Amino acid sequence: MSEIETRLHKAGIILPECASPAGIYIPALWFGNLVYTSGQLPLVDGVLMEQGGKGKVNEINQAQAAMAARVAALNALAALKKVVGNLDMIDTVLKLTVYVASESFFSNQHIVANGASAVLYEAFGENGKHVRSAVGVAELPMGASVELELIAGCSG
Repeated sequence: MSEIETRLHKAGIILPECASPAGIYIPALWFGNLVYTSGQLPLVDGVLMEQGGKGKVNEINQAQAAMAARVAALNALAALKKVVGNLDMIDTVLKLTVYVASESFFSNQHIVANGASAVLYEAFGENGKHVRSAVGVAELPMGASVELELIAGCSG
């Protein structure tokens, strides 16, 4: 088990297996010293998690959507691991983009995105701090409340 996975395990977090792509794409791509993930949904065992809620986020369900962002971030880490083999090879998380299916006038996408950012900080410490965009959108695949992608720097 990598040092990163050990840190997560001590925090009570188990890294899931990398989700199978739902189309003609790959979960992550290592190019040069960067690893890019495809969009990651809050899937648990291949099923959109109920707790994250399907559909659009508002002030009432934003905490549940933040939990969904957390699960999607764990799925992104699983995609990174599948490509690089060991999360200890990730030097830093550079960029996180979080898309939030938002109801009209909902403007707390940044609070939802904090769920994902927290996981990255738990995993990588200071190297998990990143630049970020949190974007409100009309709809996401499968009726998900959030989708995210990240870019990480990798040694090796």
